[in-house]
Amino acid sequence: MYAGGYIVNMKTSDQNCNLEFDVDKIDVFVFRTPADPPVQTSFGIMRDRPAVLLRVRDRDGAEGWGEIWCNFPVVGAEHRGRLAATYLPPIACGRRWASPQACMNELTRQFAVLAIQSGEPGPLQQIVAGLDVAIWDLLARKAGLPLWKLLDAEQGDESPVIPVYASGLNPTSPEKLVAQKLSEGYRAFKLKVGFGEGRDQANLKAVREVIGPHVPFMVDANQAWTVEEAILAGRSMAGYDLGWLEEPIRADSSTSEWARLGREQPLKLAGGENLSGTEQFVAFAENPGITVVQPDVGKWGGFSGCVMVGKATLERKKLFCPHWLGAGVGLVASLHLKAAVGGPGYVEVDANPNPLRDIFAAPVFQVKDGSVRLTNAPGLGIKPDVQACRELLVWQS
Repeated sequence: MYAGGYIVNMKTSDQNCNLEFDVDKIDVFVFRTPADPPVQTSFGIMRDRPAVLLRVRDRDGAEGWGEIWCNFPVVGAEHRGRLAATYLPPIACGRRWASPQACMNELTRQFAVLAIQSGEPGPLQQIVAGLDVAIWDLLARKAGLPLWKLLDAEQGDESPVIPVYASGLNPTSPEKLVAQKLSEGYRAFKLKVGFGEGRDQANLKAVREVIGPHVPFMVDANQAWTVEEAILAGRSMAGYDLGWLEEPIRADSSTSEWARLGREQPLKLAGGENLSGTEQFVAFAENPGITVVQPDVGKWGGFSGCVMVGKATLERKKLFCPHWLGAGVGLVASLHLKAAVGGPGYVEVDANPNPLRDIFAAPVFQVKDGSVRLTNAPGLGIKPDVQACRELLVWQS
């Protein structure tokens, strides 16, 4: 089912701020670099690190940047790039919009039948999400405000400090990467599981021995198990003092299955990166079996959707931890999302090497004592250096 319109619940600043905008041009850049080592999940392996960036410009020449989720399938980046270049400009460009959410609602409405006809609701949601991020970045730059401040007028002026955790720890010698990330300033970790009980248990033991008994430690199964298998897995991992068990079952499992899983095994449950639409997210947050809600700003909703999801999550006394596993623009956007929503919790940072993250997130992304401090620079506070990654550029519009 294609996700409906965006319901936005945010208090944007009216100081030097006008949410009206126009889009004169949308540029799309597709990058790809080898993954060394490959990123392993229970359902597949990423042998490349792709990225699709959007640059939006208005008639005054102001610009904003966004990123589209594109990790899967293998040709996902090229597909999303061409999809964005083909379908976004005819609707978004050449008119005055009252707000980002008005633009996103109209795109969602016009793509609804195409999503059914093509069988591709996900990719269409993703290009809309990336555009929304770019538009908010543009508006914040023009207002002279950091995006976290534009998204929530009740924020103070002090730059927010966002806790992060090192994610994507592969099942092959994860303790080595953990030791490296500890030395780089990370103070929380998430391990990939779902590779057989023996291998999972050995990796849990190895990681816990490196980080010690009190460092936050989570696991992610990437939808590996049935409900019955997940119950057994949760019970078998109970002795490692885990912060949460992420996506142990399919994301489209029923409300009753998630609730049962929460009752019959001891670990806190997390998910959300593969949900879409406000109704799905609110129902997920209201499920008594769920503790952690994890939308992906480049996969569904952008800021216009995910800020609302975050606020709804906190209202239901659940933990809001944005998901991200991609390049640097989406990572910085996720940090701003968490800053705007507030509350306890983390932003995910892929621990594996990725020059598309490191170059595009500079100078904002610097980990110190387990956190990243955002700046007061306008917008996202970054301007992606496309030229620095020119050799990794595989297509542009």
